[in-house]
Amino acid sequence: MNTKLFAKTGRNVSILGLGCMRLPQTEVDGKWIIDKEKALEMVDEAYNSGINYFDTAYMYHDGQSEDFMGEALSRYPRESFMLATKLPIWMADTPEDMERIFTEQLKKLKTDHFDFYLLHSLGRGNWDKCKKFGAYEFVKRKQAEGKIINVGFSFHDSPDVLEEIASAEEWDFAQIQMNYFDWDYQNAKRQYEILESKGIPAIIMEPVRGGALADLGDEANAILKAAEPNKSIASWAIRFAASKEGVLTVLSGMSNMEQLRDNISTTTDFKALTNDENEMLFRAAKVYSKSMAVPCTGCRYCMDCPMGVDIPKAFVKWNDYAKSLDKWHLCDEYAELRKDKCAPDQCVSCGKCAEHCPQHIDIPARLAEMTAKVTG
Repeated sequence: MNTKLFAKTGRNVSILGLGCMRLPQTEVDGKWIIDKEKALEMVDEAYNSGINYFDTAYMYHDGQSEDFMGEALSRYPRESFMLATKLPIWMADTPEDMERIFTEQLKKLKTDHFDFYLLHSLGRGNWDKCKKFGAYEFVKRKQAEGKIINVGFSFHDSPDVLEEIASAEEWDFAQIQMNYFDWDYQNAKRQYEILESKGIPAIIMEPVRGGALADLGDEANAILKAAEPNKSIASWAIRFAASKEGVLTVLSGMSNMEQLRDNISTTTDFKALTNDENEMLFRAAKVYSKSMAVPCTGCRYCMDCPMGVDIPKAFVKWNDYAKSLDKWHLCDEYAELRKDKCAPDQCVSCGKCAEHCPQHIDIPARLAEMTAKVTG
């Protein structure tokens, strides 16, 4: 596993990090929980392959992720890996809640410190609340106490807001969504350049865009397969992110052993992209964009819907339709959603989902489009 030196601490960080938002799951009594047996196998495979950066958060897997990772990582020497988690400011009703959440995280993760601690999902609204509650001052106090080694933030908003946040305080690192599709689509290029200009190391999330860049459709896939027939489509996305000089590590939320081993293969004896390969990826992205209906990454920040709509599942089926244009199959899939009482026609356009969407999708409008296609 290739590593990069984190100059501030002098530690080598694996260029692939294990994102713990999409661990394997199993259904028990109608509820989806982490499949501990499969997830532990993945953590062991990651650790033994040289991955030493593990990223979780308070709300991942409906609060299960930190508990699981505390159990999984406590089997290894604490100094042999780096642990990252995040403060969800939107879940704090008062400034005192930050202390409560932080203390709970230390307990759940079975540790006395976090190597990387982030103010979670900053955009205009969450940043304003952080300032109101003194969240930066809070994490800096924890850093002075030795309970946090590096202070940073994860980000979902426009470059102008990123410029403001990055300039407002001293940050040890920042986490942004960056991939070859969002390089232009969400102006990730400008976000990366802002961090690079300020000397803030970048940690990359959604390099494969929630799995969307693992299958671009036949036409776009063919472009990449012509260049490397034996490499996965997803490997190109990992290489794109890891090739940037200012990137410390690339987080991938892998859901099975096949994905993990493929990403490990890509980041072992790592080969950075050439200029020609970069241009090829951008060509493939343009082809792919013609077939993509909704830029959903399946992060589930929009959930739970008060009306029971399974928004990420609906968008998966809608995006499948965008590639195939098979309306009959879409209608069958929609009927299954209705059977499970989680179909888009239950949406009442309350807008709560859209408020939390990192991709800024007008979710009610897109759900209505799907329903109109089925019923029209």
